[in-house]
Amino acid sequence: MTPSSHEWPARLAPACIDRDAALAELRTLLIKGLHTGLSGRAGADEGFIEDVAQMSLVRILDHLPSFEGRSAFTTWALAIALRVAFIELRRKHWNDVSLDALKEQNPDHADATEPSPDPLGQASRASLITMMHRLIQRELTPLQRDVLLAELNAMPQDEIATQLGRTRNTIYKLGHDARRALKRAFEAAGYTAADVLGVFAETSNPLSS
Repeated sequence: MTPSSHEWPARLAPACIDRDAALAELRTLLIKGLHTGLSGRAGADEGFIEDVAQMSLVRILDHLPSFEGRSAFTTWALAIALRVAFIELRRKHWNDVSLDALKEQNPDHADATEPSPDPLGQASRASLITMMHRLIQRELTPLQRDVLLAELNAMPQDEIATQLGRTRNTIYKLGHDARRALKRAFEAAGYTAADVLGVFAETSNPLSS
């Protein structure tokens, strides 16, 4: 008989004599749910799913006091496991991408060859991208440039910190200062924040070539 939602926290409590069996049962449920939720995802092989299930058990036990019973316990636990899985998949992806590789991208032809139903809008966007690169080179320190480049290419801050050998808090401050400096430079050139946001609204990576 499957435990009810209010029974799971009690079964997973350290003092419960049935805890090991409950952990094994929950792990099996997580593996089954992860297979379904990650079906077709590159990198989500059997070994990856088993590792994620184990990491998720630790996370679930840590957050057990926060379970409020608003959803089924297994649904809540699987949601945690899927978050862990997506974080790990992103980490695996970025482990194969270096900041040096991102710096080698050619900024002078960003999206220049893509057809557009709005040639005027495309020209404005291309102009702003070119200006962004110039301002990045002129206004930011080398470390700020590296951080901003990585952030614009959606690299997670933890991975940026690892590759640059800095703490996550340092990376956050470098990125924050870089964006402020870039905003001031755009405003000095006669552009508003709305101008810039409007041009880049349809892309998460204006620095790709």
